[in-house]
Amino acid sequence: MQVRSSDAEIFYEVLGSGPDLVLLHPFPAHHGVWKPVAEQLATRYRVILPDLRGHGNSGVGEGAATMEKHVNDLLRVCADANVGRAIFAGESIGGYILFDFWRRERERVRTLALCNTKATADSDEARRGRLQSAEDVLKFGVEPFVNSMLPKLLGETTRTNRPDVAAAARAMMMKITPAGVTAVQRGMAERPDSVPTLRTINVPTLIITGDEDLIPLSEHELLQAHIPGATLRVIPKAGHYAVFERPEEAFRLLRQFLDGL
Repeated sequence: MQVRSSDAEIFYEVLGSGPDLVLLHPFPAHHGVWKPVAEQLATRYRVILPDLRGHGNSGVGEGAATMEKHVNDLLRVCADANVGRAIFAGESIGGYILFDFWRRERERVRTLALCNTKATADSDEARRGRLQSAEDVLKFGVEPFVNSMLPKLLGETTRTNRPDVAAAARAMMMKITPAGVTAVQRGMAERPDSVPTLRTINVPTLIITGDEDLIPLSEHELLQAHIPGATLRVIPKAGHYAVFERPEEAFRLLRQFLDGL
């Protein structure tokens, strides 16, 4: 399905029936990262899987893909799919978007799952790196960018022992365009520090990371420490794309958490 959101067409898929569950994927892939987990969750939930602006089958629009634009896109998807108050899960940039979504639309959120993400803003060095990659991809194309990102986004265990998973992740990442990489990187570089937001989160919250994630465990522990009552779980032998690398474990953790509410 597709819906117009300001200057971009946003693609989304719906699976199953039941309480609404919205899953936001990481950069620079698309909703397929969540698909193995979503197919299992769809036996009990109505799962909504958008492609974020600049990713997959969604358009890029004009200028930086800021968190504000992503939230506006998410609101359009929710309206088009008749999503009311829902469970929201976001991995990496999906988590960044959910912090902004919470600040603007917290009454829509029943429960949160924050996966392989962090609340702190980019350091100056990280911001410069994003902006440099945004320039480089326009000169050299997507493939060198994807090749440089794969070792960072997938855990060493996955890269060494699961070439099929690594190849599938690479194929998803190769779908992004140079314009998509540029817009999304510039938008992430602009995102604010969300640490002050954490103490305002008053819905059940699950935090998931992989023990080989590029984001340090301390960032996830910070989320747990500041979000009242939050639960932290670490998936072994998984990196930044933990829900894709270890979908059975990600499904188990999500179902266990949601069933316990």
